Amino acid sequence: MNGLIGKKIGMTSIYDKTGKNVACTIIEAGPCVVTQVLDEKTDGYSALQLAYGERKASKTPKSMAGHFEKAGTEPKSQVLEFRDMNLSKSLGDTITVEEIFQEGDKVNIVGTSKGKGFQGVVKRHGFGGVMQQTHGQHNRLRAPGSLGNSSFAAKVMKGMRMAGQMGNKRVKVRRLQILKVFPDQNILLIKGAIPGHKGAFVVIEK
Repeated sequence: MNGLIGKKIGMTSIYDKTGKNVACTIIEAGPCVVTQVLDEKTDGYSALQLAYGERKASKTPKSMAGHFEKAGTEPKSQVLEFRDMNLSKSLGDTITVEEIFQEGDKVNIVGTSKGKGFQGVVKRHGFGGVMQQTHGQHNRLRAPGSLGNSSFAAKVMKGMRMAGQMGNKRVKVRRLQILKVFPDQNILLIKGAIPGHKGAFVVIEK
């Protein structure tokens, strides 16, 4: 699986060949530095460990600082392994966006969704809310209603849709199309929206 670590820049829109305005996300994909090369003989599987993003040397653990120094690069904030990449790279090499992605490719994007905090059932699960009052009660407009069973099993079953933490989860969006590639700036234009806030780190898998 080929891929790169990147950063969400924001959203924009472009016109396609038919003149339709298409919403797309701007991603800075790489360049990523190879900080470790794993192979079947020594590690049991083949993979490339890539690093991306700036990090202050004063905030880098000594073990990681030595790891980056061995690869001949400055400390990085994000480190991730990509298994079975079909690129022949050595320690310290740089992988750019044009080596992996082309216009028209379908990619999977992995990111962390925006955190919404503690939310009720109306916002979190789309319950009816106002004008669809639960159990016909006049003062229960945004309440979840009855939750548990009667004498059997006399408990709230696991998996019940209730209020709680919303967002701030690892999300994968599959089969998004690359509309444009800007190799000189390491920029990808991806059709549609991807999880995360502006400046959030994402993983682009091909």
